[in-house]
Amino acid sequence: MKKLISIIALTVVAFSVQAERSGEEVFTKSCTFCHASGVAGAPKVGDSAAWATRLEGGMDAAIATVKKGKGAMPATGMCGDCSDAEYKNAIDFMSK
Repeated sequence: MKKLISIIALTVVAFSVQAERSGEEVFTKSCTFCHASGVAGAPKVGDSAAWATRLEGGMDAAIATVKKGKGAMPATGMCGDCSDAEYKNAIDFMSK
């Protein structure tokens, strides 16, 4: 019985650990609608000049902005299950 419980516990842990998504994955899933075309003033992916002004306060400030929303961008920027690391990955991807 202990062995069965251990196997079940390991299975639950394995399924609960989610690999960190790349910036491109987060962008494709959650950011592309606005940041591909620049809807409502969203800085376009790859427009490093537009992103530079948004990153002047640093990455932590940019992540905080995503979490609370800004202008037409809703809180969490359409990625309610993203970690801070995944938000960073997406911002890095879009700003290069």
